[in-house]
Amino acid sequence: MAKVAFIGLGVMGYPMAGHLKNRGGHDVTVYNRSAAKAERWASEFNGASRPTPAECAKDADFVFTCVGNDEDLRAVTTGPDGAFHAIRSGAIFIDNTTASAEVARELAAVATDKGFGFLDAPVSGGQAGAENGALTVMVGGDQATFDKAKSVIEAYAKMVGRMGDVGAGQLTKMVNQICIAGLVQGLSEGLHFGMKAGLDIAAVVDVISKGAAGSWQMENRYKTMLQGHYEHGFAVDWMRKDLSIVLDESRRNGASLPVAALVDQFYAEVQKMGGNRWDTSSLLARLEK
Repeated sequence: MAKVAFIGLGVMGYPMAGHLKNRGGHDVTVYNRSAAKAERWASEFNGASRPTPAECAKDADFVFTCVGNDEDLRAVTTGPDGAFHAIRSGAIFIDNTTASAEVARELAAVATDKGFGFLDAPVSGGQAGAENGALTVMVGGDQATFDKAKSVIEAYAKMVGRMGDVGAGQLTKMVNQICIAGLVQGLSEGLHFGMKAGLDIAAVVDVISKGAAGSWQMENRYKTMLQGHYEHGFAVDWMRKDLSIVLDESRRNGASLPVAALVDQFYAEVQKMGGNRWDTSSLLARLEK
């Protein structure tokens, strides 16, 4: 059993912290910007809550964060009352936020100066993956730090992989989002075309899902897409945030991402339709409007 701090109890962080407590068997203390939510988590999981990130992180062996973006991450780490002011030497900080590789490297440098370990560890699997403890975790950091933290991270994961040095976890998550963006657009266009052609879409998917066109998105989302139900977790607003990170990084490294850039603009159109909180499969709604 380790002493664990978890900062950020959104739709992902809340169940992830719960798995660290129940499945991992750790002593977990939480912080959330909304104190009421932290208190509710503490009551539900028989843990503890603290009023600031610094107080939450004090004396912890492992400190996790799962917040919104780079600026949120800086606020809870190096900002006033941030966790980095209190993390003890020898502890390990694990960031599950989907953020930039740049901020990961920035915070890792501060962590090194202060004598504690740092891992950037964004996740994939959405709200359902978080609730089921079945996330995929892409980790950047040195091998020794990863080895110490891996068994703790596994409390909420089905797959934990070290992708390279600090920043590699975030870069891998960018690859993940690039692939998903193109895949969901392709699926949306395929379903749209099939409906316009008068095909039995269920029969079509039953056949093509067994071949090269098959995907998790097809298996798990095509029915709800056809029903116009877009309430399945990862929101368009967050996907656009992630694609912004991707496109910024591509400008730095020279990668050509024409499809990702185009799909980002399609998601902007979905936002204009009022679909900010719809899930990413809502690209079909844009074609069907």
